[in-house]
Amino acid sequence: MSFKKRLKQNIPQGFIPSLLYLGKWILLCGVVGLLAGSASAVFLIALEWATDWRESHLWIIALLPLGGLVIGLVYHYFGQSVVKGNNQILEEFQSPKKIIPLKMAPLVLLSTVVTHLFGGSAGREGTAIQMGGAIADQFTKIFNLKAEDRKILLVTGVSAGFASIFGTPLAGAVFALEVFVVGRMRYDAIIPSFLAAVFANEAAHLWPIHHTHYAILLCPIYGLLSCCGPYWLEFVLA
Repeated sequence: MSFKKRLKQNIPQGFIPSLLYLGKWILLCGVVGLLAGSASAVFLIALEWATDWRESHLWIIALLPLGGLVIGLVYHYFGQSVVKGNNQILEEFQSPKKIIPLKMAPLVLLSTVVTHLFGGSAGREGTAIQMGGAIADQFTKIFNLKAEDRKILLVTGVSAGFASIFGTPLAGAVFALEVFVVGRMRYDAIIPSFLAAVFANEAAHLWPIHHTHYAILLCPIYGLLSCCGPYWLEFVLA
């Protein structure tokens, strides 16, 4: 009996397809994590430059309206298809229509950096989510993914973006699992979400960046009294 025939007899039915499916997702998570993590690193480097330049040229804050005008014009002429931002990613998850344009990533990166350069206020997480989601969705067509697999792919993109921008893979993975459907979790996306978050975080640290560390100065102590005290007081007063 040939080795090939013996191998077919000893391998359980469905094992090879399952192995290939698993390999596909490991590859997808790795590539999405690498690209999203690198995008977050470039964003952090640009953001640090913009902040340092603004701090040494404070007069530029007076030109904040000009910065807003530039961003508005850029989106008006080049970004009409991605103007919805984070909501567009959520909408594509809920009601898939078309692949998210890749230009969402550079446009949101540019607009956020310009906002910070002129002294405006813009969060990092929204930028990272849009970049991660847009980058991840490009592989929907490349791998010819079905609707349900595309949803998992979008989860990995958001997870990778959030994890790499803050250096928090666990938080990024959990956030991505919960953000698309409030009150429900995509259990089939747990492993891809965590894999993409870890890959993205490691990819970001390959670049010369540093994440902001937030110290917890006060940690409340929870006990029976602290948990039940308010309810006891309510019953007494009632």
